Amino acid sequence: MPDSTWQTLPPELTADDALARAVLEAHEAILHGQLAGDPMLRLDLPVELRALRRLDTWRVLLLLTPWMLARLLFPDAPPGAAVPPGWSARERRDAPYLVLGPGLSFDLLGQPQQAHLNYHPRLGHYLLQPICLDMGPYENADAVFTAWNQVIHIRDKNMEKAKRDCPLQKEISRRELFRRFTGPGDGAD
Repeated sequence: MPDSTWQTLPPELTADDALARAVLEAHEAILHGQLAGDPMLRLDLPVELRALRRLDTWRVLLLLTPWMLARLLFPDAPPGAAVPPGWSARERRDAPYLVLGPGLSFDLLGQPQQAHLNYHPRLGHYLLQPICLDMGPYENADAVFTAWNQVIHIRDKNMEKAKRDCPLQKEISRRELFRRFTGPGDGAD
């Protein structure tokens, strides 16, 4: 029988700064390990984390790497979705990194969401919402976040016209996107 147990963050990663360090270290290791020499990487881009926040029972952050800009979501407790076959911690522990695991549905701030299941031995299971998987056009991190800010600006205008609300996007403010990561969850600019 397959193991459908969700492995959440280990206790030593409950502090935001510990989680931030672990996420950065894990993705640096992926970059210099499995992805080393990949010609599709945009090596001018750093592995950088921004906008680490707590939303409901999740910790959410933006992660920039030479291969993607994505939102990563780490639950405090198993989110209720069963881990698909082939994705238990035991099955994924030594498996190669995949950017996009199987798709899952979940609720966040009362809104249905879609994301891809991921697993890293240091981080456990987490969800990934890709924002951009083609990093080729971007010269540096600021160019990536400037482009993403423009997407948010256009989306906000369209939502205002349609009288719709998206609490998740409001949590990641323009100010957060442009500030350098100075400390997880701090309000410093």
